[in-house]
Amino acid sequence: MKKALISDWYYVNGGAEKVIHSINSIWDDFDHFALIDFLKDEDRKFILNGKKVKTSFIQKLPTVKKNHRKFLQLFPIAIERFDLSDYDLIISSSSAVAKGVRTRKDQLHICYCHSPMRYAWDLQDQYLKDSGLDKGLKGFYAKYVLQKIRKWDVSNSENVDYFIANSNYIAERIKKIYNRESTVIYPPVDVEFFSLEEQKDNYYFTASRLVSYKKTQLIVEAFNELPHLKLIVAGDGPEFQKLQTIAKSNIEFVGFVEANSLKNYMQKAKAFVFAAEEDFGIIPVEAQACGTPVIALAKGGTLETVVENRTGVFFQEQSSQSIKEAVIDFEKIEFNPKVIREHAMKFSKQRFESEMRAFGKEKLAEKF
Repeated sequence: MKKALISDWYYVNGGAEKVIHSINSIWDDFDHFALIDFLKDEDRKFILNGKKVKTSFIQKLPTVKKNHRKFLQLFPIAIERFDLSDYDLIISSSSAVAKGVRTRKDQLHICYCHSPMRYAWDLQDQYLKDSGLDKGLKGFYAKYVLQKIRKWDVSNSENVDYFIANSNYIAERIKKIYNRESTVIYPPVDVEFFSLEEQKDNYYFTASRLVSYKKTQLIVEAFNELPHLKLIVAGDGPEFQKLQTIAKSNIEFVGFVEANSLKNYMQKAKAFVFAAEEDFGIIPVEAQACGTPVIALAKGGTLETVVENRTGVFFQEQSSQSIKEAVIDFEKIEFNPKVIREHAMKFSKQRFESEMRAFGKEKLAEKF
């Protein structure tokens, strides 16, 4: 049986790539496809067992490595050009267009959906603003492109035989946008690497790519109002300098950190602060695996991974005031690192791989 694994793109080692790594641990004989591939060799070895990826014509376009999303209007054409006619099992790992590959009825296509394309649906206005495409003729054309993308996105969802959602939150969005049912299998978290540390230091910690939708600025603004509390911010991105400029002396920026340093910061933190509305959000679970409680927005996937007053506390709005109040409330609660760690074990790699293997085996038996 020939198997193909389709990803939107490869250029960083993030949450979606950890899913790919685990799927490769279940079935190690995939041929790999993606719109682009700019992985570092060490990341390729981890994610893809060193295998090569067949890429689309977008790979060769000028400046694509710097900003691939500006070629959004070409994504549907590119993904549909992949010839998968020789494959029996096709798994797409999709938060954009990977699920749009062309398939036949005698092939089995399972889509692991991280999210319907967010910048074409619920994050459209923010995407246009951040890209400088919210006004004028360019803005008009960008909105036209996104309208076309949405129609294509709904239409090609019929190419998928089975959807797997990475959270109940995404299962609801799949139902709303595509009118399709899905099975929820939470993503894999490396709870063995992010090991328990019971002795905490006196600082709060946040880590993410410093882009607008992560809302790190709100966290910084909240701790500006809490000068007696220390915040450490890890990550790099377009907002780095702006955040440094507005931050007060109780806030320290450490830039991009490698995995071991990230783990050390996470293990010793009093709490991990997370302000984004994520589809699942692996990093809050990594924090909990360290026995570190989470202060998080009460929306999206974190509602399924954080237990209020047991493994963390929630704030209700994406505002600095709401975060500030949650931190003040957090200071009044005692948390048990062992209990927090125990909760995080529910999201382990072993659990993900077991559930994915069982799902694939069942659907293959039904199809073939």
